[in-house]
Amino acid sequence: MRLGILCSIVRTEEKLIFEAFRGLGVKFDRIDDRGLILDLNNGNHPWDIVLERAVNHSRALHTLKILNDRGITTVNSWNVANTCGDKVLTSNALVTHNVPTPRTLIAYTPESALEAIDQLGYPVVLKPAVGSWGRLIARVNDRYAAEALLEHKQRLGSYHHSIFYIQEYVPKGNRDIRAFVVGEETICAIYRHSEHWITNTARGAHATNCPVTDELHSICLAASQAVGGGVLAVDVFESPKGLLVNEVNYTMEFRNSISVTGIPIHERIAAYTLGVGEAKATATL
Repeated sequence: MRLGILCSIVRTEEKLIFEAFRGLGVKFDRIDDRGLILDLNNGNHPWDIVLERAVNHSRALHTLKILNDRGITTVNSWNVANTCGDKVLTSNALVTHNVPTPRTLIAYTPESALEAIDQLGYPVVLKPAVGSWGRLIARVNDRYAAEALLEHKQRLGSYHHSIFYIQEYVPKGNRDIRAFVVGEETICAIYRHSEHWITNTARGAHATNCPVTDELHSICLAASQAVGGGVLAVDVFESPKGLLVNEVNYTMEFRNSISVTGIPIHERIAAYTLGVGEAKATATL
């Protein structure tokens, strides 16, 4: 079985994953997307399975699609990456599969967006359809702020701002939960604490261990299955209505979570990837 690891910059996470495979005695090709050339007319690619760890969403998405269409198994698949990389598709998948999630409205013009915000009631949260690390997310407290923000997004004119993703604001007590799902198991979880309403660790939140209860595992596994499964991070709110899944991430960072939880996340990812590859090899015999 020939393994490839798709990445660009090598972060701490990728270094740990490399070490995990080497510790298992598994050789792999590092596939640097900055130098990658994919010949669409020649489907003879050398890998049996590819673990995707690219930072650039567009490069990851196109590469996964090309590989999957040529019979190469990837972790995660193009379908999972496509769904998780777009918040509209993620929320739609969660709702379609009856996974509890904050109420979300989608609009395409500033006028309809204002009407949608009025339906939800202030405050609301506006997010770009595609984005990560808590960037370009805004809490909108009143109509004046909504009008100004919607005008700015319209003037910016890019794809990211042409779809208005409007979500109810969920008071979560200065913390949320990030849980790590590998296959059928919620292997660990952290609380992300912050005085700011955005609780991403990329924005300065600090992590503590979160016990994986039966309730947390159940909702995280349901969220994982809703988007297609694999290696995922599920962001969960503790709300007055109970646990709500906010987002599902398909190329998650985890270096701040290993020491906090005591779980070698990189080793679990490596073992799962090899298991998927071995299952495919067995199926083709």
